[in-house]
Amino acid sequence: MKETVPTAPRTASHDLPVSPELARFLARDWAATPMPDDIRLPAADVTPARRERLSARFPGERLIVPAGELSVRSNDCDHRFRPHSAYAWLTGLTGEDQAGHVLVLEPDGPHRHEAVLYLRPRSPRTDGGFYRDRRYGEFWVGRRPDLVEAARMTGVHCVHLADLGALPPGRDAATDSELASVLSELRLIKDAWEVAQLQLAVDHTAAGFEDVVRGLPRALAHPRGERWIEGVFGLRARAEGNGTGYETIAASGAHACVLHWIRNDGPLDARQLLLLDAGVETDTLYTADLTRTLPLSGRFSPVQRQVYDLVLAAQEAGIAALKPGARFRDFHRAAMRVLAEGLTEWGVLKSPEGDFHRRYTLCSSGHMLGLDVHDCARARATAYLDGVLEEGQVLTVEPGLYLQPDDETLPPELRGIGVRIEDDLVITGEGARLMSSALPRTPEAVEAWMGELTDG
Repeated sequence: MKETVPTAPRTASHDLPVSPELARFLARDWAATPMPDDIRLPAADVTPARRERLSARFPGERLIVPAGELSVRSNDCDHRFRPHSAYAWLTGLTGEDQAGHVLVLEPDGPHRHEAVLYLRPRSPRTDGGFYRDRRYGEFWVGRRPDLVEAARMTGVHCVHLADLGALPPGRDAATDSELASVLSELRLIKDAWEVAQLQLAVDHTAAGFEDVVRGLPRALAHPRGERWIEGVFGLRARAEGNGTGYETIAASGAHACVLHWIRNDGPLDARQLLLLDAGVETDTLYTADLTRTLPLSGRFSPVQRQVYDLVLAAQEAGIAALKPGARFRDFHRAAMRVLAEGLTEWGVLKSPEGDFHRRYTLCSSGHMLGLDVHDCARARATAYLDGVLEEGQVLTVEPGLYLQPDDETLPPELRGIGVRIEDDLVITGEGARLMSSALPRTPEAVEAWMGELTDG
């Protein structure tokens, strides 16, 4: 186990010296400021069952799940911190103040564990750390709970982080591949609370897409309209949740043919399409992942609609393949079959057989969704990619066509068009429920929706 100890206070060249007299003055006459009584975390009622499921997989073994450490951006400035998803799932703690904290599941008999949280509690006003420590001091980064308050928040026994170094080694989720895989696999099926959080993320994301459409006139007038789009959506994400669940893709014109276009530095052209792939992450760190491809003029041109209709047909085929017991890859194969047949009808391919269609679509048609946008990625193939769908899993269906602007296998009118349609769905007992039904998908509905939002 890697030993974790509190770091020394961080200082910078512009810090002013503190005289002994000032230190004594700063250490006295502070009122008690306890946290409110009602600070129990929303997830505290569901995390015990999650820890029990993990405990059952590793009887008699000490399990160590770190939140992760701060990462330096430059000099004395750190990147914004987000706890590791496994730590958040097991504790319910999702704040930026969790850097360096560790959950340990201590064996308590042959078939159960006791959960212990090793935390950095609120610093006393007598040691100087509250005003000198730039990384963790209360005056620099805000308040933390004390150990009693943290236990009340989480329902977990809490001790000081300084005591962690005395622990014997155990399985560390940061380095143990089997533990990491099991943690991913346990998160594949969402409980009802998680599905509700994901629905909230989807609803906020739909509102963000509406914001973007309302903001299109100003975005079209700006020399970096893609950045304007990114900023409009980012405002909604920060106002309603923790922020975006991943870097927003605001790709206009041929930029939509770059699958992970996040530079977002281009202008908008009303004759072209905008591919917007974005998701709001809730305060509990569950993220949506939606994509719509929108005509910037408000109406699809005939060739744009031709491409859009084919991608929509592929998505419909993929969604129809979702049901408990279906292979995970079935929906992708269904969507790809539609695209391959459509490309053959257009004369782009000679036959739908084989994998030549991948020149124009490149990637898989979806993935699991949850605390991470590509959720449960450490799960073994037998449980995920080569596994079967089960009730309670949440995933995306997102086929796309990316017709590169320099691709001479394509007729000129198709070059430079990129279309992706992505929705979030939860597997039910009968099939799948479309969580993102608030956003239109058919070209007629998209045009009507855009008209309603921009006419006013």
